[in-house]
Amino acid sequence: MLLAQVRVPSPHPRIELFEMTYLSEGLKVKGYLAKPIMAKSLPGLLYLRGGIKNVGMVRVQRLIQWASEGFVVMAPFYRGNRGGEGQEDFAGEDRYDAIHALDILSELPYVNANSLHALGFSRGGVMALLTAIERPQLTTCTLWNGVTDMFLTYEERVDLRRMLKRVIGGTPNKYPERYEYRSPISKMKKTNIPILVIHGEKDKHVSVEHSIRLEKALGNQVEAWYFKKFPHHFPVKDQQNVLGKAAKWMKSQEKRKLNE
Repeated sequence: MLLAQVRVPSPHPRIELFEMTYLSEGLKVKGYLAKPIMAKSLPGLLYLRGGIKNVGMVRVQRLIQWASEGFVVMAPFYRGNRGGEGQEDFAGEDRYDAIHALDILSELPYVNANSLHALGFSRGGVMALLTAIERPQLTTCTLWNGVTDMFLTYEERVDLRRMLKRVIGGTPNKYPERYEYRSPISKMKKTNIPILVIHGEKDKHVSVEHSIRLEKALGNQVEAWYFKKFPHHFPVKDQQNVLGKAAKWMKSQEKRKLNE
């Protein structure tokens, strides 16, 4: 349920920016909405940030770029951030912050509810997959250097283990079911949503193995774009170029869906 929508300054003269407050499982959660001026029945894009708390917070410029491609963009901050209620638990119950944000996006009068897309960056990758499982009406799901397997994250990111044990409640050995709950690859087989993975092979934050595992598990359901020279954050010009191509891919899948 959308509770409030407050306009905030936008760096782009043809794109409106709002701070949204909405209900997620009884909690008031905050997020941004970027909307092209005079929007009429545009595709909706759920942008799912990475990180946790202030690390990896939503970047306005990223939303503006996607809105410039002709999307209405909703980007939750996740619970407990920027005045929101509750606490993040790293793709546990905070997954509903993404799912409810998509529901709100689909109900906006200027959004085409038959053209809904999810994009997850870094930790947002697993949030995008979890949303796709719960909302199979998604047209596409895209992961940008995205997490797909929380067991692998714990194994690879020694620097994050303390945080993971704190928010999840323990280690994978002690609570494997909690890590499995946050690792959606096997459950994605129940959907037929086209998935795009974009990954830099030099990524030291989220290894390319996350995308490889998803691609191997789902086969032709996944289109993979790997970049040998790029780390977790792509160079600005390359990022703009790749995101532009990803927007075209999303729209091509939209056309394919209409022709089915």
